[in-house]
Amino acid sequence: MSHIHAIILGIIEGITEFLPISSTGHLILAGKLLGVSDGSLAKTFDIIIQLGAILAVVVLYFKDIFKWEMIKKLVAGFVPTAVIGLAFYKIVKNYLLGNVWVVLGALFVGGAALIVFERWYAKKVLIVPARETMSYKDAFFVGCAQSLAIIPGVSRSASTIVGGLLLGLSRKTIVKFSFLLAVPTMAAATGLDILKNYKLFSMADIGTIGIGFVVSFIVALVVIKWFIKYIQKHNFEIFGWYRIVLAVIFILFML
Repeated sequence: MSHIHAIILGIIEGITEFLPISSTGHLILAGKLLGVSDGSLAKTFDIIIQLGAILAVVVLYFKDIFKWEMIKKLVAGFVPTAVIGLAFYKIVKNYLLGNVWVVLGALFVGGAALIVFERWYAKKVLIVPARETMSYKDAFFVGCAQSLAIIPGVSRSASTIVGGLLLGLSRKTIVKFSFLLAVPTMAAATGLDILKNYKLFSMADIGTIGIGFVVSFIVALVVIKWFIKYIQKHNFEIFGWYRIVLAVIFILFML
């Protein structure tokens, strides 16, 4: 993997991490187009640069994330993801990450589900107003929804946001919590992967990963601010259509 590849993938990660379109899926597809090997380095690279994008949340929401009440809710949301992630780590790393067909299937099905959900939700909120406050129980079930994102292409942000909306939370409340929940989730995923694979990488590899990490962080700072403004007036249906179109294009390309 060259430094140019690292920059391109860092930009893609920064753009897609917080949108309901699956950053992992995009990194896998982009890696295929760029001719990047899907070996251990590429898989670890994909995991670590996601933490770069997540750190943008820490910068933008520094005061919120370290409030005691929020910390307890983040723990409640993180526990189910951690348990499921540890249980299926080897399966995900060895068989799912890098599997283009898994990504394309998840993008297509997830896109269709997102469109159906948004049309149903638009009718629901006219009858039952959304809640602005989140309980520990809500946080736990959002964490359960987040665990679906161990499948590349599902989208961590999509699963958590839709899960929160199904619980009756407002879009603004669950989007913010989704951002914050990503911090312990990706920190743990990155730490686990580094612990298991650090001996495999050279100093050059570490430098390449560092470039992608920094680029994803910078791009994510911009995207988060835009996305917060976007959700105030729009739903996610357009992202559902985007997922379907992207999946169809790649399926035709692969065939």
